Amino acid sequence: MNIIPLAFESLGTRSMCTFVKTKNVNILIDPGVSLAPSRYRLPPHPKEINRQKQQWSKIVEYAKKSDIIIITHYHYDHHNPEDNLNEVYKGKTVFIKHPDENINISQKKRAKYFLQKIKTLPKQLEYSDSKEFVFEDTKITFSPPVFHGTNSRLGYVTEILIDDGYKFIYTSDIEGPALKDQTDFIINNKPNLLILDGPLSYMLGYRYSYEALEDSIKNIIKIILSCPLDALIIEHHFLRDLKWKERISEVFEMAEKKNVKYKLLLIL
Repeated sequence: MNIIPLAFESLGTRSMCTFVKTKNVNILIDPGVSLAPSRYRLPPHPKEINRQKQQWSKIVEYAKKSDIIIITHYHYDHHNPEDNLNEVYKGKTVFIKHPDENINISQKKRAKYFLQKIKTLPKQLEYSDSKEFVFEDTKITFSPPVFHGTNSRLGYVTEILIDDGYKFIYTSDIEGPALKDQTDFIINNKPNLLILDGPLSYMLGYRYSYEALEDSIKNIIKIILSCPLDALIIEHHFLRDLKWKERISEVFEMAEKKNVKYKLLLIL
């Protein structure tokens, strides 16, 4: 399995778009990229805007060589309903978060709009929640819908296991994992590599509780102890926190003890 990060927080944008090449199929996960309208009271820098354009071009490039497109939910850093739709979706097998079930009002509206835009493009369109799809030696397993965070306010997402003999899990936007069902999907499937979107600690105390951070730390340590991880990449929401390294120092210490590589994509 070859796993290529295309657009991520530590690569300069708001995204978690990942390309996965297995023995049998090419898979593009969450083809979207955006910028925060304001971060630490500052608007996007021109370098960030340029970076976003570069990474979107790269996403389109990899979409063209993909057999399968996956959308875990309908936030705009995880899908783009406006640009290059033919290049990204035409002739593809597309697996999407269910647009009507376990979804909040905002994402339901976005899903309806998006599906109207691409309705004639995919070769196959499937709702993916709780399902498993097999392509010869490659298995793609979707979790049941789990909270985007610690409650339903922002809706639900699906976590993904891709297994071709090597197991890779992509968590989407669970903002933790602070909750049992989010964590159980990871531990029960025993990944070799985990891309985790991480605690929402940059909003600690008002959008994300101290209790949720503590639960996330405990659950990540539990994952490290329970899974045969080669590497753990903690990304996305977590990298918006200037104090990221000290926030979960216990996790990094445990990873070192277990000889699990932990990294930011910035160093790749």
